[in-house]
Amino acid sequence: MSAEALSASIEKLLKLHKSLYELAVKKTDIIKTGDMEALDLMLKDEQTHIAAIEQTEKERQKTARTMVPQVEQPTVSDCLESFDAVEQDRLSKMVNELSLIVHSLKEKNYLNQQLIHQSLQFVHFSMGLLRPQPTNINYGPPSKNQKPSEHHSSSVFNSEA
Repeated sequence: MSAEALSASIEKLLKLHKSLYELAVKKTDIIKTGDMEALDLMLKDEQTHIAAIEQTEKERQKTARTMVPQVEQPTVSDCLESFDAVEQDRLSKMVNELSLIVHSLKEKNYLNQQLIHQSLQFVHFSMGLLRPQPTNINYGPPSKNQKPSEHHSSSVFNSEA
């Protein structure tokens, strides 16, 4: 019974991770187009997937602990002895595929993170061009090469009056 539950958990994890990877691919296109509403919806959908993955992983861990009670944090490899040879091979292939999809997902998320970072840099650069910063923001007397008539005060209160 628990061997079947473990196999079902891994199948579900694989399916959820594949779906999450597809979302990450779509997110890349959304980031490139700059559609913030679609990105917001995509993030909500990702959160739903992540919650489902966390729940399934908890179930997998619970099942693995019942299968191998002598190991504190049992892995799928620890549980393989409970399966016949055909099922062991099938489960090993699913675990390898899950590992590959998780690695691909990490790479895609890193790419998306870099794209978002570059977009933010562009926004900050554009804002800087539209609203340049004042050159002298320190308090003090005017510089020696500046004539008193050239000194423009941006203060609302004129203390010399």
